[in-house]
This record gives sequence, C-alpha cells and structure tokens, in this order.
Amino acid sequence: MVRLGTGIGWRPEIADAVERMPGVDWVEVVAENLCPGHLPESLVRLRRRGVTVVPHGVSLGLGGAERPDEGRLAALAERAEALGAPLVTEHIAFVRAGGRLTASARLEAGHLLPVPRTRDALDVLCENVRIAQRALPVPLAVENIAALISWPGEEMTEGQFLYDLVERTGVRLLIDVANLHTNHVNRGEDPAKALAELPVEAIAYVHVAGGVEKDGVWHDSHAHPVPRPVLDILTDLASRVAPPGVLLERDEDFPGAGELERELTAIGEAVRAGTRTRGPEPVAEGPRGTAAEAVRGAAAGQAPEAPGAVREAGEAEEAGERVRERVALAQTALLSALVAGTPVPEGFDRTRLGIQARALAAKRAGVVAKVAPELPAVLGAAYRPAFLSYAQTRPMRGGYRQDALDFAEWALLSGGLAEGRAKRELREWWLDRSGPAPRRRSRVARVARMGRVLMRR
Repeated sequence: MVRLGTGIGWRPEIADAVERMPGVDWVEVVAENLCPGHLPESLVRLRRRGVTVVPHGVSLGLGGAERPDEGRLAALAERAEALGAPLVTEHIAFVRAGGRLTASARLEAGHLLPVPRTRDALDVLCENVRIAQRALPVPLAVENIAALISWPGEEMTEGQFLYDLVERTGVRLLIDVANLHTNHVNRGEDPAKALAELPVEAIAYVHVAGGVEKDGVWHDSHAHPVPRPVLDILTDLASRVAPPGVLLERDEDFPGAGELERELTAIGEAVRAGTRTRGPEPVAEGPRGTAAEAVRGAAAGQAPEAPGAVREAGEAEEAGERVRERVALAQTALLSALVAGTPVPEGFDRTRLGIQARALAAKRAGVVAKVAPELPAVLGAAYRPAFLSYAQTRPMRGGYRQDALDFAEWALLSGGLAEGRAKRELREWWLDRSGPAPRRRSRVARVARMGRVLMRR
C-alpha cells in the first residue's frame, strides 16, 4: 500500500500557498477540473519536486443503477496517467438517475447522493466497481459520503456495507472522518461503531474537512475550520490503524496560508494522539449473514447457501438487470422529488428531503454563478431568489453551463423580469450563447431569433 503522508486538497485559489507550505507530501485534485494536456503550472512544479498528485473523481456515480459511463472512465484513466498517480478515488454515491432502466428522462443531481444500504444496491455497486477497476490503470479507492437523508428499509449499517464491498471487490477505501461526523449528527449513526466494523486494512487514505450546523442539521461545507469532533474521530481511527495518508479538504472561503498550516498541524496532532494508544491492529469482524460470508465460503470451496446461487449465465444476467431496474426506480423517484418537485417517495422524512432539495438548489445557484458570472452581475440581488424558484421544478439536463442557459431562458420567458436594462442584457447574453454558432449581430436577426424561441414555447 502506498504511504502518502500529509496532504492537502489542491485548488487554484490556494495553489501558491500550497506550493510554499512546509510538510506537504501530496495533494489531491478534482479530476473533472483538469485537462490532461494542459496541467496547471502549479501542479507541474509540485510533481517535479516529487509531490504525489491523486485525481479525485466526483461525477462517475458508481452507486447509480446504470453501469459506469465508458467515456467518464476513460477520462479518469487519462488523468491518472497524466499525473503519474499511484491510485484514483471516487465516491460511493449516485449523481444521476432515470434514463433507459426507467424509460424516463435522465435527471442530474449536481451533487453526491447516498445509495440505500440494501443488498440490491450493494450488488449494483460491486459490479460497477469491478467495471471501473478493469478500466483504470491504477488501483481505485472509494469514499463514504455525507448525507442529510436516510433511505427507508436499509438492511445494513455503513460499516457492514463497506465491509461487504471490500470483501467482494478488493477495492480500497477513502474514509472521510468529516462525513462520519455528518452522518452522526444528521442520521444518528455512531462513528466509533462504523470504524469498528470497517476493514481498516483496506484504507488507502483519510479525508478531513470542516462544516457547519444549521437548525440541527450538519452541512458538510468544506468551507469552515475542522471542528474538534472530526479530529476526535480521526484520533479514534488512528488508534485502530496507521492511515497511509491524511488529507485536509477545503473547497470554498479559503483562509490564509497560516490558518491552513495550523489545521494541518492539528490534524497531525490528532493522528499522533491515536497512534500513542494503538495496540495490535485489529482485524474487523465481518458482519454475519451477509454476502461477505458467501464470498468467503466460495473461496474455501463451499457452496454459498443463498438459494439460486448457481444459475445459467443468461439467467444471472437477467436477474442482474432486474436488480438494476429496482435500484433505478427507487433512485429516480428520490431524485425526482429532490430536483423536479414530484411527490416524496413513501418512507422518507419529508422535512429532511425539503432541506436536501434546498441544499441542492443552493449549490446549483452557486456553481452556475461561477460558471456564468455574468448572470448575477446582470440580475444583482434578484439572481439567487430567481434561480432557486427556477430550480424547484427544473432539473439539470446537461451540466452547469447548460443549466445557466436554461435558467436565463426561463427568466426571460417566465414573466418575472420587468422590461429594463437587466432584461435586455440577459437577453443579449442568452442570444450570444444559445445557438450552435455565433449569431449575426444585426438587430433584425436578434429579434427574429428571439421570436422563433418564443413561438417554440
């Protein structure tokens, strides 16, 4: 296993500070933000100095009902090779739903959403992880995520779910202790119990990050200092196993270099505190009555006890598709309630789903403002409430750039904008970007094009 050491999430906003920061052995970079042929000069300089760079994917959706997209896998593999990375990481989450398996429109979450801890979802996740492992040139590690909501009818704890995943696929784990804290506050899950059930020998590295509590809900913001409870969970983990690497994540509201260095120091102290109390490294006890036992039994030459375990290949494939369809229907119903305003599926906490829906809309508003900064500049204080109103019933349909265009079109046609400078500038912005080719600049052409759009509506 690769020993990484102390790391920090590389972001353009803190690139200079990271380069000057003492004691940084490695960095992690969001894979989707990189162009392999044009790496940022800061990363190039870090690599020349021997600093390891690990690509961290956010859009693969390994927990989704569909098989991983070949293009996304190829892109992740390309970035791993361009960076000379010893491994790549992704999330145990779904990020889209709908499509072929449900014969419905595809929905994009724009965020990492939790998979249900059921045997069906585990079967799908395991197959998707194996597909990814075959496509990637280096080992894969997958991360536990933070969640505001719980699925009804779950069959396993998080520790059991992760244990079985490792048993069946050999995948490594990226354990986010901040996410364990988030799930403790939001879902009442005991971080110590989760750590006790984990196969700690499979840990590739650890994430540490900050968040904020609002109205009894913990938001994993990556924009606040690391709180003491998160450091305490890190100490607990380090008392059980020596983590190969520990990394500080910060994605927004970046502090000065001094504060980041102090956080890295606190993280190091938390690890050392756990190390001082560590005895012989334990072997996690696998959950009983799970698929892990079937795998262990098969390895020992024993037939699995589950009925129907031996099937013809065609029957097994059909059964696998039925499992994917069940997972797809459940995930699509949930995502549709979150981003399209459809009824809340039975068994979910309506209040928590409302909080999650608002959080998704707020994140979309923030990312669209970064992708298309002209929109908040033109609309001013009206931008955010207008976007949140739009997002209540208009799910993403093609990434954040398309979302920006869709929002501008909605704002122009919904009747909410009075005639004036803002509406004229928004119309010009939308017309400049909505067509397949640059538009002609004559006034007649502009009016004719807008008329065609209005007629289509």
